[in-house]
Amino acid sequence: MSTVLIIVIVVAVVVLIGLLFGLTRGRRIAAERRQERELNRRRQQAVTEHREAADVRTGRAEEAEHRARVASALAERERAEARLHEETAQAHEQGLADEDLMRDDRAPEREAANGHEYPEAEADREEVAADPSRQNVDR
Repeated sequence: MSTVLIIVIVVAVVVLIGLLFGLTRGRRIAAERRQERELNRRRQQAVTEHREAADVRTGRAEEAEHRARVASALAERERAEARLHEETAQAHEQGLADEDLMRDDRAPEREAANGHEYPEAEADREEVAADPSRQNVDR
């Protein structure tokens, strides 16, 4: 019986070693799967964060481009107004805009003849009416 007992013990040891090996291998595989799932979750989180950051920066870039277009349009308008003033100055230098100057000199006379006054005259009248010390000065 001793040989049978030795064979049974050897078979039991081999089975136990096989079970231990199988259990540790199963645990290792389960741990690898858990790590893979965690890695996938972190990847997805990183992808989401980077896409959100990209969207925010894209929005900022579009706003900056819009502000740049507006600034460019304003600069172009200023250049056009500067060109207009330069052209007017050249016209005055060459004596081509004298009628404008003469028209400006006669405008108050025409307005007074028509019964119209400038807004400045209206403001002066209101100022005199509000200040009693300035009333009836010419009397």
